[in-house]
Amino acid sequence: MSIQLAVAPVPTLRERRRAAATQEIIEAAEHHITAHGPHALSLRAVARTLQMTVQALYHYFPNRDALITALITKAYDDLAGAVQEAVDTAPHDDEDLPTLVVAAEGYRRWAIAHPELFQLLYGAPLRHYKAPVDGPTTQAMKRMSAVFQREMFAGFTTAQLAAIDAPALTPGVRALLDHSAGEPGHLPAPATALMLSAWGHMHGLVVLEVFGHTPFLSGHQDDFFRTSMRHMLQGIHGRIPSA
Repeated sequence: MSIQLAVAPVPTLRERRRAAATQEIIEAAEHHITAHGPHALSLRAVARTLQMTVQALYHYFPNRDALITALITKAYDDLAGAVQEAVDTAPHDDEDLPTLVVAAEGYRRWAIAHPELFQLLYGAPLRHYKAPVDGPTTQAMKRMSAVFQREMFAGFTTAQLAAIDAPALTPGVRALLDHSAGEPGHLPAPATALMLSAWGHMHGLVVLEVFGHTPFLSGHQDDFFRTSMRHMLQGIHGRIPSA
């Protein structure tokens, strides 16, 4: 009995050309955002950079929202890739450094290196743009948060996470988190609440630095961030009961 493996169809020349043109448009839009900020993005400016008409650009992105959705999705994927790469390439000689701290530092480095794209993700919402419900931007964000979830709670059982000593939740929030906990891959409500608080802590420090609000640290941002992440993780694990 022979086993036949499915072979992916080879893209046609037309499909390859379309994929290349789409990638070129996205890269031009990213360069425009880097130079002028996300709120200055326009299809006309991107088309002018590529020496094409706006009407020709519409063959690849039917409207501004479609291009923005592609840009946000790519930015989230790039950020998630930077976080995962930080974990994968962490030096093995520093076993005292938790991988959650390594992941957080990867997040921070990407944000500092790409402030305009970080602003596209987490700055003031772009006017008149509305992300598709549960669309590619949502899925890309979930991929990134999954890395932090894994590193934050690695080694703990579901029973332990359900018994976390978390602050009391209002009935409405508790019902929402309990509903989400029933879906595959989701955490028990107490763990989700704790992770959201930790996310706010980490993300808040990065936002302050990227947007220029930490000059008073006089070049000690690296040390302050690492120490803060260590203490945050110790506090989280201190709330989780032993097995």
